[in-house]
Amino acid sequence: MPIALFELFADASKPAMTVDIQVPLSIMMFLEFAIWGAWFVVLGNYLNSLEFSRTDIGRIYATIPIGSVIAPMFVGTIADQYFDSEKLMAVLHLVGAGLLFWMAQAKSPRKFYWIALAYALVYSPTLALVNSVSFAHIPDAARDFPLVRVLGTIGWILAGMSLRFFIKPGQPVNNRPLLLAAGMSVLLGVYSFFLPNTPPKGEGGIPFLQAFELLNDPSFAVFFGVSFFITIALAFYFSFTALFLESEVKVAPSNVGPLMTIGQLVEIIFMFTLGWFLKELGMKWVLFVGMAAWGVRYALFAVGRPFALVILGIALHGICFDFFFAAGFIHVDNTAPTEIRASGQSLFAVLTYGLGMWIGTEASGWLNQKLTRETTDPQTGVKTRVTDWRRFWIVPCVGVLISLVLFITLFEL
Repeated sequence: MPIALFELFADASKPAMTVDIQVPLSIMMFLEFAIWGAWFVVLGNYLNSLEFSRTDIGRIYATIPIGSVIAPMFVGTIADQYFDSEKLMAVLHLVGAGLLFWMAQAKSPRKFYWIALAYALVYSPTLALVNSVSFAHIPDAARDFPLVRVLGTIGWILAGMSLRFFIKPGQPVNNRPLLLAAGMSVLLGVYSFFLPNTPPKGEGGIPFLQAFELLNDPSFAVFFGVSFFITIALAFYFSFTALFLESEVKVAPSNVGPLMTIGQLVEIIFMFTLGWFLKELGMKWVLFVGMAAWGVRYALFAVGRPFALVILGIALHGICFDFFFAAGFIHVDNTAPTEIRASGQSLFAVLTYGLGMWIGTEASGWLNQKLTRETTDPQTGVKTRVTDWRRFWIVPCVGVLISLVLFITLFEL
């Protein structure tokens, strides 16, 4: 059925994607995002159980964006000019497995932060590399990339749902999600050596610096600029939604990960139909809808009641991610010259997964701490943290609205 959907908007002038390309790329995507989904969603809950401050939690979440700022600059250049992308990815994941295992043993905020930062430096470049490897081998980006990328969503879902086997009901989140991610990182590291060969294509110069030439196109510059600003607001979701569900909505810790996979389940539907939406609406309006969905989500979280509105906010992830991030990567692939595509993907990752997420994550940690007060039960003496979640979610909602105005006014395609 999904394949038949894609035939509705297939480009007959381009050959079909073969099974020997689709299967290995799909497995690659599955493991790439299963690794991330296993620990990232519930990390805040785990750190909260270790009694880390909300500022510490925000700062540790910010390590992935910092890694996305620093590492892709160099890794994109290496992949474009010096080293096969799939072999580079293999090395990064094998090193990452060791760092994840080490992270699972850390108990102090400072030690955890530095290990997490080291891991971010080796994992974050692979988010751009899996796209580069995929785009290098699929015949039609708009038609074929969603078919491959959807396995990443399935990987994230299954990793999140599996946490019920590692976290017992009534117990706080433990370090087992990190250990699960470490095991899968070893698996993907070994598997990457057997992926389709993706050699470097650059012919001189520094590809990452050449990728900045894309900004000479005013429309592309607006796209990158707005993407940067809106991901500052997007970071609030990734940093504190799980903790919001546990502390405010009163979802059991063992159910937080599985509950958040609702967003990925919906994402699958929109991933399969993304090509159709791109054809019917065009890139500009697909991106607009994706950005607007983030604002609606935050508004629903700010209301917070009834529970169905929170579920709807989580479910919107399908539109939020596919219509912004997935469509954005396709736009970069359609725009960047062949010889600097890996660096073009890296530049987009630096501005979104990197700078935007970093600033947003630090800001969300600071704001959450500012809006959190500690109370003590006079009878039991038990201390609890109470957060003004409504005010917290209104801030990124306003940020998204401002970004939408800039985008619809300035972006032309």
